[in-house]
This record gives sequence, structure tokens and C-alpha cells, in this order.
Amino acid sequence: MVSMKAVEKKRNEGVLTLTRSAARVLLRPFFRLETEGASRLPKKGAFILLPKHQRWEDIPLLSLATPRPLYYVAKHELFANPVSNWFLRSLGGLPLNREHPLESRTTLRAVIAHLKEGEAVVVFPEGTYYRNRMGKGNVGVVRLILSKVSAAFFPVGVQYTEGALRTTVHVRFGEPLHMNKSENPTEFLDRTLRTIGELSGLRGPSAGMTG
Repeated sequence: MVSMKAVEKKRNEGVLTLTRSAARVLLRPFFRLETEGASRLPKKGAFILLPKHQRWEDIPLLSLATPRPLYYVAKHELFANPVSNWFLRSLGGLPLNREHPLESRTTLRAVIAHLKEGEAVVVFPEGTYYRNRMGKGNVGVVRLILSKVSAAFFPVGVQYTEGALRTTVHVRFGEPLHMNKSENPTEFLDRTLRTIGELSGLRGPSAGMTG
């Protein structure tokens, strides 16, 4: 079990800088990154990124595509090993157990605290990988953020196009979204997922939404 002190520890900027530099070098032979709409992101203040989740490479590529450092909400299984726990937390990882959310209360408090401090947080709304299709949304973390913080949500499309030598990765940042007065959190996320699908060159989400 991850301790409260471990979850609340802020990312290590030195480790983050070195890892970003290494990722840029290691991924370059395999991927060509193309970014659209990054200028829409605030230079200061809190915001939430809601990206498409195609594969594990989404995470380092999203970090390279985004001008500001990020905190990531990630599945708790990735933090089980002490070494990976330290490393992921150093990069801004925040462990979340979606099946037992009460075990993740410290992480959820940390998400809100980081946003109130003006940080940027990534939440993968599908919860896991769905290659070349949209998955069902997980509204729990989005609902919490909407109830605690007034900040813009940015849908992010991620699209992989295989090439002869390298795969082109299109990361597209959409216009900021806010929940309308006539919407509830589930309806807001459903609308956001449709936008994410369009930005990723995919159809909208599968029917149904999980809490």
C-alpha cells in the first residue's frame, strides 16, 4: 500500500528533466511527433488534460508534446514495485485504484491540491488502453475535480500513423471545455469523449459510462 507521504510528495524536477531528455532521444528512431494546438494551453494556472489512451507510449509522448510539466493519474498496479513507485512519483505519477476508490482518497486529495496550486494534471478518461477505438469513460475523478476546482478541461487526441521507417504520432490539443449548467458530470464527460474521438480520428465512445 502506498503511504500518504509517498503520494503527496511532489515530482522531482531533476529526474523529470533527465527522463524527458532520455525519452526524446530513445523515442526519436521510432516516432515522429507532430503537435497541434499546444498554444491553447495556459502558460500559468491549473488545467486538466483528458487524452486518448492508445498505448503505453502515450505517456512519454504527451510529456514531450506539452510545454508544461504534468502530474499523471495512473493505475495503482504500476506503483507496486518500490523502484517503479519512486520513479513514477518522481515524474509526477499519482496512483489510483479505480476498483476500490476509497483506498485512493490520498491520491484524490493530492489531485485537488495540485490543481489548487496551479499545476496541470493528466487524467486518462478511458482508464486503460483502447487502440483505434474509444472506450467507455470513467467519470469518478472528473466528477471530483468538477466539484472542487474551477479549471479548464482540454480534450487531447492521440493518433498513430504507421510509416515505412517511423510511426507518426499526432497529438492534438482541443479547445478548452467547461461543464454547462444544463449538464451533469456524466454528460460532460460523454461530450468530451466524443471530442477526443474526433481529435484522434476515431468515432465517439462506446455506449455506457462507468462511475
